[in-house]
Amino acid sequence: MNFKAVLKTSFAMATTLIKNGILVTARQTTQADIHIENGRITQTGIGLASGLPECRVLDATGKLIFPGGIDPHVHFALPTPAGPSCDDFLSGSRAALAGGTTCFFDFVTPMLGQSLKEALLQRQAEAAGSLLEYGLHMGITWFDETVPGQMEWCVKEAGIRSFKAYLAYKGSIGIEYPELEKAMETSAALGTVMLVHCEEGDVILHKQKEFLKQGNTSPLYHALSRPPETEAESVRKVVDLCRKTGCKTYIVHTSTAASLEYIRQGKQEGLPLSCETCPQYLLLDESVYHNPVPGSLKYVISPPIRSKTDQEALWLALQDGTVDVVSTDHCPFNTLGQKDQGLHDFTKIPNGAGGVQHRLALLYTYGVLTGKIDLQQFVALTSTNAARIFGLYPRKGEIAAGSDADLVIWDPESTSVISAKTNIQTCDEDIFEGTVTKGSAYQVIISGNHTD
Repeated sequence: MNFKAVLKTSFAMATTLIKNGILVTARQTTQADIHIENGRITQTGIGLASGLPECRVLDATGKLIFPGGIDPHVHFALPTPAGPSCDDFLSGSRAALAGGTTCFFDFVTPMLGQSLKEALLQRQAEAAGSLLEYGLHMGITWFDETVPGQMEWCVKEAGIRSFKAYLAYKGSIGIEYPELEKAMETSAALGTVMLVHCEEGDVILHKQKEFLKQGNTSPLYHALSRPPETEAESVRKVVDLCRKTGCKTYIVHTSTAASLEYIRQGKQEGLPLSCETCPQYLLLDESVYHNPVPGSLKYVISPPIRSKTDQEALWLALQDGTVDVVSTDHCPFNTLGQKDQGLHDFTKIPNGAGGVQHRLALLYTYGVLTGKIDLQQFVALTSTNAARIFGLYPRKGEIAAGSDADLVIWDPESTSVISAKTNIQTCDEDIFEGTVTKGSAYQVIISGNHTD
């Protein structure tokens, strides 16, 4: 698999004992010690200290211990006409680490006609500064008769295990449904996962043009040009293609109640279908677009933030397993100098917002502590399910003998207030500004190495 291990900490590989912690996995919660050697967990159990040689000891009394978070959807240093997204692989991985995420997946986004190999090599060079392990999803941003062969090269020669297609962004990176079907047929034959951004690109383009003709240029019209049905109808078509091709299909940033119903039905049929949502869709609602500019610029993301009814449906979908993963789609742009390039034309506002630093704290505070999800579901949504879907389990996403010692020692009592001024992720504004969180990553262990 194209998954690169990078470790840059001030500690050499050490034999470590974490004692007195409460271990939380997707299966159970238990009190136990963890012994780590050569970057892997060797054993877990009660009272391990008495039977082990001298080693470094971390006392986790009063703390929870989770498998390291896995965020399968970030966009570091994403190129746009307004400049790259604020976080590169160094600052983005540092922010992820601060929040308890120990590995992530970014994307290769080939230019029109660019070979997948050339785009992959370019992206790998850009990713060299990462502090964490990372994987790359290969974008299928154009399609001709050569692409299936290039996809096969990606899998057999470069270890790529997942592809990504966009049905929005027509005229740049978006493809058509017949092209997606062919890509999914190839992906199915190769045994890989196809991630799909589901929005009806042609409908959106038409609505954008109509709004601009009418002089409607504010961020509100970004949301109105992408109403819920543009996502749900696209999801319906992609579920049909999943059924037709047998391709393992992963629907990204699901945001609407209607989309969830199509996904739920497909899963009940036994289709190889999974999906994610993001904290912004769980915690914010469409009223943000009624804020005056420039304040509303930061909320321009695709798909847009939805209604409270959609938000409630998403929480229920986390509970019943319809949604498999909470990712971030981390892709922030500064309001000053980037987002404000679309101050008088919402179609020129670069789409995206940050969140890689806040994902675990937000889901813990507003999911676990409110009783919407339990601790097992929290771990599944932030780590284990992504590890399973993208071929990392049980090396990652688990606390067990043989698994990587990627762990988060979680302080359930700490509190903080999210602010762009104190963030590690780099952007001049934050869509969660002023949000209070309870619980944080007290210490993070990467391959057995302790970082603060």
